[in-house]
Amino acid sequence: MRPSGRERDQMRAVTLEPDCTKHAEGSCYARFGDTHVLCTASIEDRPPPWLRGSGKGWVTAEYGMLPRATNTRMRREAKNGQSGRTQEIQRLIGRSLRAAIDLHALGERQITVDCDVIQADGGTRTAAITGGFVALWRACAALKRAGDIKDWPITDHVAAISCGIYAGHPVLDLDYPEDSVAGADGNFVMTGSGGLVEVQASAEGEVFQRDQFDELMRLAEKGIGELVAIQKAAIGAET
Repeated sequence: MRPSGRERDQMRAVTLEPDCTKHAEGSCYARFGDTHVLCTASIEDRPPPWLRGSGKGWVTAEYGMLPRATNTRMRREAKNGQSGRTQEIQRLIGRSLRAAIDLHALGERQITVDCDVIQADGGTRTAAITGGFVALWRACAALKRAGDIKDWPITDHVAAISCGIYAGHPVLDLDYPEDSVAGADGNFVMTGSGGLVEVQASAEGEVFQRDQFDELMRLAEKGIGELVAIQKAAIGAET
């Protein structure tokens, strides 16, 4: 039995609330159970210096955890003093979101997706990617409404979910009590059409077998399908 009482292939309750802030061009409040992440997308009408004159735009991300997102207070991270974990996660978010957008259709501008963890209970990076996509979509919708872009730049949905081996069994969407003792832990980033963007999986003190990984992959595909359906309900039909 999982600590939460969920079935092995059952996600936590997931909600994606779009347009949850006043000033950002796109935003989403993502809740994966007790993991809560505020995602905001900000548009700048200029690309990074290395893309100027290329006709291409850019999507990047920043990630952070508020001091009391966890059960004990963490020190605030200054941008130049970010931990390796923080840098790795925000690069993952950026790569994941860029997999879902045509940078030429975006034009010479940059969208920065900020993902701030308000409360953590496992799976913060997967919640950030899934909610960050909704924020990115809403920002692109704002550009389209304003006539700043001609062609719709988003090419597919992208979402992420964790899977791992808990008490010897593959399970979907680990919360902290499971993640902290899991025999293996993986994060799966996929598109709505089933394409793999990134897979991060590692054993934690005990190796796992190919058939177990195949089951983790099956669980991830199930979870991504459910998340994409929730994304579609959140963003509506506007393109």
